[in-house]
Amino acid sequence: MSPKFHAFMLPWFAYGHMTPYLYLANKLAEKGNKVTFLLPKKAQKQLEHLNLFPDNIVFHPLTIPHVDGLPPGTETASDIPVSLGKFLSQAMDLTRDQVEAAVLALKPDLIYFDLAFWVAEMARGHRVKSVCYHVVSAAAIAYALSPDAELGLPPPGYPSSKVTIRGRDGYTWLFMPASKRIFFRVETGLRNCDVISLRTCQEIEGQFCDFIELQYQKKVLLTGPMLPELDKTIPLEDQWSHWLRGFETGTVVFCALGSQINLEKDQFQELCLGMELTGLPFLVAVNPPKGVQTIQEALPKGFEERVKGRGVVWGEWVQQPLILAHPSVGCFVSHCGFGSMWESLMSDCQIVLLPYLNDQVLNTRLMTEELEVSIEVQREESTGWFSKENLSDAIISVMEKDSKIGCRVRRNHAKWKECLLRHGLMSGSVDKYVEALINLI
Repeated sequence: MSPKFHAFMLPWFAYGHMTPYLYLANKLAEKGNKVTFLLPKKAQKQLEHLNLFPDNIVFHPLTIPHVDGLPPGTETASDIPVSLGKFLSQAMDLTRDQVEAAVLALKPDLIYFDLAFWVAEMARGHRVKSVCYHVVSAAAIAYALSPDAELGLPPPGYPSSKVTIRGRDGYTWLFMPASKRIFFRVETGLRNCDVISLRTCQEIEGQFCDFIELQYQKKVLLTGPMLPELDKTIPLEDQWSHWLRGFETGTVVFCALGSQINLEKDQFQELCLGMELTGLPFLVAVNPPKGVQTIQEALPKGFEERVKGRGVVWGEWVQQPLILAHPSVGCFVSHCGFGSMWESLMSDCQIVLLPYLNDQVLNTRLMTEELEVSIEVQREESTGWFSKENLSDAIISVMEKDSKIGCRVRRNHAKWKECLLRHGLMSGSVDKYVEALINLI
């Protein structure tokens, strides 16, 4: 029997970080290791159902201290707009005493973190190994977070001329003051940790992983995509399963832009009208736009009547992996967040990308220009906004059966999906990963 270890996990208090951390915790627990998962009290209820090994994974709730500027009751990033994230990061820093007390009491072998940069220093003081585990792409870290990087510019020796921020990619937050603060936190963690770990694989992002290893002069361990296997016991909700059954195979366009994106009302309406223009059946799952409470009050005039029976715009959570796996769905319009990027690669859908945040832009360039499995919706140079025509044209260009670009991205997508499945990246890399951690300890 191989040696077992005890790992602490302290991800950023956002579900887009905590969820993939928990996927990794499940893989470690499956191999007989113990995980103590530190998280806000409120988040525990949201994540408990994803804990597949409750005997080996223990939730350790943290009390989130009050910080001026943070609305009362805030515990996770989904409780606040992105602009208030700095206050939540201050509150996270104030949990250090609680984390240190748990380390002293439970004596873990490892502690995982991403934005809590102080973990590396604290861990060293208690002879615990620290793992800086990031759930964004290796490309984004290589581009923006190398020690020699300047904000917004690729660092010397960056390995790709395609996966870059270009021109007026001004719809990203790359140049906002908040970025400097986030970059400091992440770069400090990368520099001070014992080992770097990334949610990716050598086949897709090898050149970027090698570059990070060289830049930081430390080992980079890869977990693979870390997507959960579809739970066959939980079916697609009846309303969507019934609705999707009404359309032919591969004809429905599914659009989801992630939990962080709140469109301006004008852009939301362009999105709706662009979907209508395609003439195809569609399901759009997005947050209500800025300034309104519900999707319905922001829809374009007459839109619901015109698309009745073939188009739905939904303002609540949906079962994205199950919808992507439905035979009627043939196209996925996505913001290209890293989790959605992997889900799109493992699907059979055509992929159309509409990125917003800086790492999403780099993910999009990786998918569109390096792997050539998708296309990016064109935006206006002056504003960074997209038009309904550009959105519609992008979707139609990959959905028309005889389209050259549609055939090319479909062929490349099938090749990369086969590669990922063939190499057993969803399972095979875990043994090697655990062995590397044991050697580290």
